[in-house]
Formats: sequence, structure tokens, C-alpha cells
Amino acid sequence: MTEAGYYKKNGGLKVICELCPQNCVIADGCRGFCSVRSNRNGILYSDIYGKISGLAFDPIEKKPLYHFYPGRQILSVGSVGCNLKCLFCQNSDISQTSNTNFLQDVNSEYLLKASQSIKENIGIAYTYNEPLINYEFVHETAKLFSANKMKNVIVSNGLINEEPLKDLLKYIDAANIDLKGISREFYKKNCGAGTPENVLNTIKTLYSAGIIVEVTNLIVTGANDELEDIKKLVGAVADISKDIPLHFSRYFPRYKYNQPQTPEKIMIEAYEFAQTKLSYVYAGNIQIPGTSNTYCKKCSSVIVSRDHYNIDNRINDGRCFKCNNHIYGQFKIIKK
Repeated sequence: MTEAGYYKKNGGLKVICELCPQNCVIADGCRGFCSVRSNRNGILYSDIYGKISGLAFDPIEKKPLYHFYPGRQILSVGSVGCNLKCLFCQNSDISQTSNTNFLQDVNSEYLLKASQSIKENIGIAYTYNEPLINYEFVHETAKLFSANKMKNVIVSNGLINEEPLKDLLKYIDAANIDLKGISREFYKKNCGAGTPENVLNTIKTLYSAGIIVEVTNLIVTGANDELEDIKKLVGAVADISKDIPLHFSRYFPRYKYNQPQTPEKIMIEAYEFAQTKLSYVYAGNIQIPGTSNTYCKKCSSVIVSRDHYNIDNRINDGRCFKCNNHIYGQFKIIKK
């Protein structure tokens, strides 16, 4: 165990965790909502510091990140726990447990050496479960990777308070943020916590800091699949920047939610509407021709074509090969 940051005493042996908007008041011997930050004798500890549930080299597109070094590999690492309790969670076996008995102990130096062992690897992605509840380890590791000119990527639900987020920003190069819905009622009913305002603020903060940020929305049957809600979500992203890529992802029955998979018709409608408001839109977890490609917003040329993880990148130093229009993202070759 490692003492956590971002908490304060709350009388007696109680503490208030100030890492995320939950701001949990935690009694002695208890854990916060995320189930992995615990109070022992008035001190808040991270129960998952240096403990991982998964470690793999993935295509960067799997995060999904389509505008950050397409075609390259990234070391992906995750632990357990989450500060949401989504009924439709797609990886509940690790995100909805506090069991640490099966986790592997690692340190930041081990992850750096692993990351550097493959030439095509660009850095590390903190992913699989909600990485920011493991803030202390992510911060330490990101600082080490940044010092060694390796890239840091977070794949997160975006629920983090402003101060810890800003303390992490200087080490983060790219992020995919999961905007699950556009109403407070949706978050309360389906996720048990959080608000869209929390997440949108994180997206805005990342974008304003110059970090490459992409957004994912899982379209869940019977929960957030009304076209009017989708339009509001697209508008909220566009209000931050029309250049932020938006990935619609198809839901499949998981965990405690058993509605049928997202109909293809809804996926197409969402994709087509978003294209009228945003520069870059994608549809994932479904085979709809052309919806994984990147198009130049000016001349409509296919500038990155994708067939699963086979990538044909025609972007020339961040610009369209045909009309020289600037493309949002990071496409330069990394110099070793």
C-alpha cells in the first residue's frame, strides 16, 4: 500500500478523498466508491499502487486513438476498480472488483524497460479499468516515461477533479475520454455517479492544454440511443472543438444490462449526423464500410484508411496529402 494524495482529514479518523468529483467521505476501515482507496487509521491509501491486471502491446487504434501516431504500438497497462458502476460495463471483471489477489506487482522502471523493448512502441497507455483512480502510480510512471521521451496516453471516463488533473497534464500526450451520456439523469441511473459536466470539463481542460484528445460514446440500447440525446452529445463536443474526433461504439449485452446490441440503423444515424457537426467521426465495434477511415474535412480525401488494424496513412507531416490542409492530431515520425 502507498499513501494516497489529494485527501484531507474530516474529524476523528474520517477522511475526504479529493481525487474525483465523488469527494468520498471515508470512515476508518472503509473504502471509497471506487473500492481501491482505503482509510486506515485516518490515512488514505491506494490499494492498487504498482498492481496490474493486464499488460499487453496493442495497436494505438485499439484505445481508440485514430489521430495519434496511427499504425504504431503502445504498451497497455491496467489494474482494477472504477469510480463508476455502469450497468452495461464492458469489462466488469476488472473494473467492478476490488480483489487484488490476482494482480501482478510491477514498478515504473519495469514498465519503461518493457515499453522500450519493441521498436514500434511509442510509450504507455493507462487503460483497461479506470486508470485515474490509480493516480499515484500513473503520475509516477508518466513522469518517468516523459523524462525518457516516451509517450503517455490515458483512456479514462474523465471523472477527476481539476487540481490532480492539472498536476498530471504536463506528462500526458494524448487521451481518449469516455463521454457516456449527455444528461445527469443518465449518469445517475446507469452509472451510479458522475455528471456529463464533469467529463466535458475534463475534455475541455485536456484540449486547452494542447493534449490530443478523442472522445468515445458507447451507444447503449434503451439508455442513450435516442437521436435527440445523440445530437446534444455531439453538440457538446463541438462546442469545445469541432476538430475533436468522436468515436461511436456499438454496445453488446454485458454485466447487469441485457438489452439487445445497438441496432446498425442507430449507429449509422449517429455517424451521419455527427459528420455534419464535427470534422472527424468514427463508428466502432461494427462493420460499416468507410466509418473507420479518416477523411480530410476540406477536400474529403481518405487520408488514413483502416481495415481492422491494417493502416494506410497518407497524412504528410500533419497535413492532407492532396490539399495540404492541417489535420488535428500527431502524425510526425518519432525520432529515437
